[in-house]
Amino acid sequence: MCRVVAYYRVSTAKQGLSGLGLEAQRQAVLALCQSRGWEVIAERTEVESGKNDNRPELAAALHQAKVTGATLVVAKLDRLSRSVAFLSALQDSGAKFVAADMPEANELTVHIMAAVAQAERQAISKRTKDALGAAKAAGRKLGNPNGAAALRRAGKGNAAAVETLKAGADSYAQDLAPVIADIRAAGVTSLGGIAAELNARHIQTRRGGKWFASGVANVLARLG
Repeated sequence: MCRVVAYYRVSTAKQGLSGLGLEAQRQAVLALCQSRGWEVIAERTEVESGKNDNRPELAAALHQAKVTGATLVVAKLDRLSRSVAFLSALQDSGAKFVAADMPEANELTVHIMAAVAQAERQAISKRTKDALGAAKAAGRKLGNPNGAAALRRAGKGNAAAVETLKAGADSYAQDLAPVIADIRAAGVTSLGGIAAELNARHIQTRRGGKWFASGVANVLARLG
């Protein structure tokens, strides 16, 4: 069964207090989940303009979806953001998400929107290179003369792959840090107890499995 973290957004504090528009979003999300047999494990609501990408509740929803292996579901795609760059960053994060108003097409839509953002980044890059070229032609010294040597010194061959894997594990441990801190604050401190609580919260291991004491010990070791 697919697990879902539902995210709702209203644009004004008045809407947030009155529930105006919020209930319609909730009904749309729940209708989609019920029709597909999906389980809603959490709901989060944000009061913020669509033009503002600073969304603590959305960040929390994405984090919860990531550590539980759940899918973020919104009522409409514009509930996430009107900013193409933000949607691109969301796609790059690897988070799974669905919009109830177009559940089949939205991933393709976001892919296209992300491509537009990428094109804009490339245009900015070209303008920057053109400006640097003009500065160089004018006689200005650019760059770090030791840059290439530093890159050569950093070359590690196969060791780089090992470091990449280690970095991924460290990153996932950091994702779990606030969750484990919350569990400990509730009085659960043993490795087995933390593992049981992680499983109860639908949080998966990095490979999508269940938690055991040994896995918790490894995460704590990475967190230092």
